[in-house]
Order: sequence, then structure tokens, then C-alpha cells
Amino acid sequence: MSDFDAIDSLLDAVGPEAELPPGQVRRELRERARLSKAQVARALGVSPSTLSGWESGRDPVGEVRTKYAYLLDGLNAKLATEAETTAVPTEEQPVASATAAATVTSSSSPEPGQDEDEVELLAVPEPCVLCGRPAEQRVAGFAQHLDPSDCQATPAETPKPSPTAPSTQTQAPRTARSPRPAGGKDAAPRGRAFQESSGPGDLIHEAVHAALAEHQGDVEAASAVLLKRAIPDAMRLLDETRKGARYDVVAHPWIPDILKKQTSKGADHIWEARPKWTRTALPPGRHEVTALDVNGAYLSALKTHLPLGQLEHSTGFAHDRRRAGVHLITPPAWEHDAVLPNPIGQRDEPGPLWVTEPTLRLLLRLSGPKHGLCEPPEIHESYTSGATENLLEKFRIALKDARDTALADGDELTLEYVKAMYSKFVSTMGESNYNRELYRPDWMHIIRSQAFANLWMKALKAHEAGLPVVRAMGTDELHVIGDWRRVFPEGRSVTEVKVKDTYTAGTETEASAGQEQ
Repeated sequence: MSDFDAIDSLLDAVGPEAELPPGQVRRELRERARLSKAQVARALGVSPSTLSGWESGRDPVGEVRTKYAYLLDGLNAKLATEAETTAVPTEEQPVASATAAATVTSSSSPEPGQDEDEVELLAVPEPCVLCGRPAEQRVAGFAQHLDPSDCQATPAETPKPSPTAPSTQTQAPRTARSPRPAGGKDAAPRGRAFQESSGPGDLIHEAVHAALAEHQGDVEAASAVLLKRAIPDAMRLLDETRKGARYDVVAHPWIPDILKKQTSKGADHIWEARPKWTRTALPPGRHEVTALDVNGAYLSALKTHLPLGQLEHSTGFAHDRRRAGVHLITPPAWEHDAVLPNPIGQRDEPGPLWVTEPTLRLLLRLSGPKHGLCEPPEIHESYTSGATENLLEKFRIALKDARDTALADGDELTLEYVKAMYSKFVSTMGESNYNRELYRPDWMHIIRSQAFANLWMKALKAHEAGLPVVRAMGTDELHVIGDWRRVFPEGRSVTEVKVKDTYTAGTETEASAGQEQ
């Protein structure tokens, strides 16, 4: 089946090619036609997140733009025809007669011009792609309920035909359904899409097994293929884990200038607070220093407060914990650099700077009554949106579970593949030729900053447990003196640390000076 045949399977009648309407109209056409993002994305050969970007106003280019315009024009023509067919009856056709005619149409064979295979009765119910409950029809290749009220029924209320005999119930053609509500509390549920029983984690194992089979068990060749596919595979996994989600993610929102690169090879204005700190003076004596490696730093950082939609500008000193984004602040003075790194990292220039949500929350936490390590930061302005900490939680867990299984099995191929998936996923959220499906530089900065904040909190934990902190670098490197095993569990899981190196630091002179004092 060609790409255009796939689109034709979604339409009963197709009009001539048209220009692309505004983003809101594109979404309304799809929703009025009762088509899911997954259905349309599959027909066009793109991911649902890409389609979300188009429905938010971003325009496709090239051949896919032509196909998308072809689809939208056909939907518009189809829905206009339906509106005329279901219009208020004329004087020559009373209401009762119109109702009877509609009843006859709904129980008869498809109308002329309608694809007879569009609505397929199932002998055995299959899970509805919208709600996951048993459905007796398949529409355009997808099992789903024709009546929106069926998607709200409990499993016990959904009739189930005998698995040994086809259902005798005649269903209305798809064109007889009422449009789906566009939103609000009374809208049909959209966030409980059926998840395949295999689970998103199986996508990872299937990809590894397929790569090994393709290269006759050559691990090195399979690894090269998997690492090259890490970004599109991560996006596919993200789409799979977003099924049933409560929120629609805007993949290509409007971005303020502070999040745009100043030059093609330059940087934007966001300060990520990357730690790069070494203690200037050690305690007296010679000490054994252990360099600890924090496992899966970016993987753990996927659990952070991420803005859902387009960032909105605000001014003032208040911080709304229900929102997340980037903030222009004047950071507080830090007076503990001798024993702990500055939470905003090593910065040469004083004055206000743009920081991310994790950095701001870390400073607010450290200025609170529990720690009292600094004054609260001064917030000047912000770009934020409504946020949730669990936006990528299913994605993170799928990657974590695959990582844990690979560690248990000694499967280094899968381990490297998973690491490439989450690390490249984070690094290509900004402007990148390798990931055009998701343009969220705000997310990229926030996740990175969360990894830095997580490392800083580990340094604080060591310090409060009496372990002198010697060094903190990047996302995963922490050097301490003393019995670190009583503070941090050892291992390779994301909740554990492992030894990267051990070395001796300090001088005998310092030891003698300490004894004299």
C-alpha cells in the first residue's frame, strides 16, 4: 500500500489538493473526523509528536506537506458533505421522516462511494485504541468504538459477543457518528489509549535482537547500527510511552529569544549551573580520596518539572511551583565555597542570569529553614508553562528497566544502546539535524540542570554525613574522603554509585601543622 493509499483509507471522498489551513483548524478537522493522532501519523509516515507540532502551527515541508494538505482537504470535503446530509429537515421532509431515514441508513450497507472495508465487524472484540476496552468494530485498520459513549462505559457494561460466532449486531457507518467534543469536562476521554500488552520496553529488546540477527551475531556491527538509530528509536519509545497520557505535549512551541542560539555555533542565554569545583584546602594530613561515579545521571534527571506547552512571560518575585521554565535571577551570595561548590556553578561575571527550574528550586530549597545556607534568589522575570514532574516518567522507567535487565544479563550491547538513547535524546532536544521531531531547548537545559542539581545534593549529603567533599564535576563525578559506603550504596543501578578511581591527597606538612595546632 502506497502512502496515498494509506491516506485514502482514512477518507470516503477526497477533494483536490489544498493549501494548509491554520494549526487549530488542522486539529479540529482531525478531531471532528474522529481520527486519532496515531492513525493520521501512521498514514503520513511520521510520529504522533510530529503531527502535534503541525497542529500547533509548524508547517511540514516537501512531499509530506503535499500529502498532509491532501488529507486535510479530503477531510474538509467529507465533513462538509456530512453537514449537508445531516442538516435540519426541509418542509417536504418532516423530522420524524428524517429520523427514520437516518435509522435505515445506520443499519444498512455502506453508502455509494464509501469503502466497504472501512467499518469491519470483529468476531472477537479487540481493545479500542481510544480507551482500551473491548470494541466490536475495526475502523481503517484500528479497533475502536463507533459510539463515543461506549468509550466511557465500564468493561462490565460493554457487550461481548461469543468468541465462536460473529456478532450479528449491525453497526452504523462511520459517517453517521456525531462529532467528538473538542475539549472540556464533557469531552470523550482522550488520554486512555490502549497500550499493547508487550509494553514499550519490548521495543528496546526487539531492536537489539533484530540488529544481531541482521548482522549474524556480530556485536560490533549491531552496536554501530543501534547507536546510529538511537535518536529515532528514542522518539518511537517516547511516543509509545505517551499513550494514555493526560497531557498533549507541544513538540515545537514558540521559543523566546533567550533560548535561541546567538550564532550558528554559539550558545543561548541559559546558564545550566554545571559543577566544576575542587576544594582549595584539604583537612590536615594525607587522605585516601575516592572518585565516585554516579550511574545514569541523565536517566535519573528525566524526572524533573518540565513545562507542557508554550512558555509565557511573567515578571515579579513570586515562584509558582505548579509551573516550570527559565528564570532571570540575581543569585544569592555563597559563603561555603571552601567546603561545598556554589549551586550555580563557577561563574566569572556577577549580576543577573537566566537559570532553569531545577537551579531555581535548588536555591530556594537551600535558602529555606531546613538548610539556611544562603539567601533566597531574587527573581526578575520568567518564561514558564504549566508543568508536571512525571511527563517523561514512563519513558524513564522503560529505559531504566531495560538497563537493569541488561546489567543482570551481562548484556553490554543493550546497555550501550539504552545509554545512547537517553543521552542523545537529551542532547538533541535543542536545534539539531538529528532530531527534528522534538524542538524543546527549554527541556534540554532543564534536564541537564536537574542532573547537575542531583549531583550537588549528593555532595551535600556527603558533607552532612561528615565526609569531606574534594571535588564535584559535571553530572556524575564526586570525590570524597572517608567511608563513603555508609552514605551511598555501591553498584551499577541508577540509585547506586561505583568507584571510578582512588588516590592519595594532602601532605605530611599539613599533618604536622595539624598536630602542632
